Amino acid sequence: MMFNLKRIALATALSTMVCAPALSAEGYPNRPIRMIVPFAPGGASDFVGRIIQPALAEQLKQTVVVDNRPGASGNIGVETAARATPDGYNILLGNVGTMAINPVYYTKFQFKPLVDLIPITQVVDVPGSLVSHPSVPAKTVKELVAHMKANPGKLNYGAAAPSSANTLEALMFLNMSGTTATMIPYKGGAGPATIGLLGNEVQWLMATFSSTVNFAKQGRLRMLGIIAPERSSAMPEAPTMREQGFDMVVGSWQGIFVPKGTPANVVNTLSKVSHASMKNAEVIKKLGDSGVAVITSKDPADFRAFVKNETDRFAKAIRDNNIKTE
Repeated sequence: MMFNLKRIALATALSTMVCAPALSAEGYPNRPIRMIVPFAPGGASDFVGRIIQPALAEQLKQTVVVDNRPGASGNIGVETAARATPDGYNILLGNVGTMAINPVYYTKFQFKPLVDLIPITQVVDVPGSLVSHPSVPAKTVKELVAHMKANPGKLNYGAAAPSSANTLEALMFLNMSGTTATMIPYKGGAGPATIGLLGNEVQWLMATFSSTVNFAKQGRLRMLGIIAPERSSAMPEAPTMREQGFDMVVGSWQGIFVPKGTPANVVNTLSKVSHASMKNAEVIKKLGDSGVAVITSKDPADFRAFVKNETDRFAKAIRDNNIKTE
């Protein structure tokens, strides 16, 4: 009899262990949620993350904590997310660099976004910008090109990471214009590189528009061109790169991902609350004031297909520009 009771107790314990994840998923969420941002404070990813954070918290009825994990061009944040418990309490705010460029640039990195993470939805698209220090005697992109041709290799430009969209944009610009400049690398994303430009450590850089527009409005930087299909309402006087003869339209999109193995019902919940959060009027206004467009995917499958297409697109750009991978 005692033996049978022990067997029943063991079976009950095993049943509880097997059912625990499902029960936990059904009650999701019931504790604070961590949003991993793979870059330092001050850049576009941190900017977007902190704007959508309150709306996500409101929709989830739980605290959402921003966890900045910069380093290795965003790969540290991606690895942190990929290794996290797949229970919906760890989400990643990835961007074009970490999710579409790094996988084809860092060929030895063991984690792959579309293998180790589940795409939930795109949330925004952030235009790029070409900005210069006010000390540079150029007020247009063509004037900057002429200045660099007259001073080959003498100007420095900031680069957030070798594989970032901004760095690829800078290399594409140099190739298109037939100019040379010296790259100065910065760790942690657009924030540190922009600070370097403010201090005249570098004379120009490509950075997300949201990281530079306020400094340009203050006269601390000069906005030479916006990398977007159209001018931004946040600074309508600034022309696009395309208007000035440089066909560059490379958006820095961002989106939400969760670790592989996250329950399907949690994925669906996060998809719904993410879409609802991006319809929040205050979120739309704050992002729009900095030229950031709210763009959401139809569903997780649609976002996965988008990320795959972006990865293929940047793989071609890396090949066409003879950029050495690592």
